[in-house]
Amino acid sequence: MNDFFKYGEKVPGYDVRVINEREARAAAGILFAIGLLSLTNAVMLGHGVVTRYFISFFTLDFLIRVINPSYSPSMLMGRFFVQNQKPEYVGATQKRFAWSIGLLLALPMFYYLVINWQPNPIKVFICILCLFLLIAESAFSICLGCKIYNLVMKNSSKYCPGGVCEVQFKEKIQTFNPVQKTIVSISFILLVYAGYSYFYKLENKTFFGQNVALKMMSADELKALEEAEYQREAAEFDKDDDF
Repeated sequence: MNDFFKYGEKVPGYDVRVINEREARAAAGILFAIGLLSLTNAVMLGHGVVTRYFISFFTLDFLIRVINPSYSPSMLMGRFFVQNQKPEYVGATQKRFAWSIGLLLALPMFYYLVINWQPNPIKVFICILCLFLLIAESAFSICLGCKIYNLVMKNSSKYCPGGVCEVQFKEKIQTFNPVQKTIVSISFILLVYAGYSYFYKLENKTFFGQNVALKMMSADELKALEEAEYQREAAEFDKDDDF
């Protein structure tokens, strides 16, 4: 029973308890895929049935992670997929801190989107933030919560993902020459513009898309939209009055 409350695994050669980062990244990828599907389903179909199930699972999973990640459903599914890969050990303490942040984000979402269904743009933004944190960990091995822990605890982290806690110099293959810097800058600018165009310039047929487009409009554009809606309603009223 005492082993249940010992956080992380004791591995020879490591002076702190650790977690297999490969399992954590696989688990983050699984949660990201399911979360993206649930959010897309809610936006396109206008109901939150799938989202409620996902948030319930997400909250329970992170609660278990904070207590003992060895029994987290997503971590165990991740272990299934990476069980034949060589483990990559990272410090358990900073991962627990990062997962506690995830749990803090999940708890209000569980109340407002599962127990008491009250969706609004702020809560959708928090869901998107959770997805961003998951994709950052799964795709890029960037644990933002671990970075916050390192700032709060004054560089006390050990064995961070990718070895970022240790002092190191970048190899040549990790650096950018001027042409590569130009390419990556243009790529990011195009991605941002594409997102802006999607919400602002294309016709929005979903509730979420329409709300985002409205919030991006200027005061003059909103006034023109209200005037156009008023003229449309007046024209319909006059048409009905002819009968």
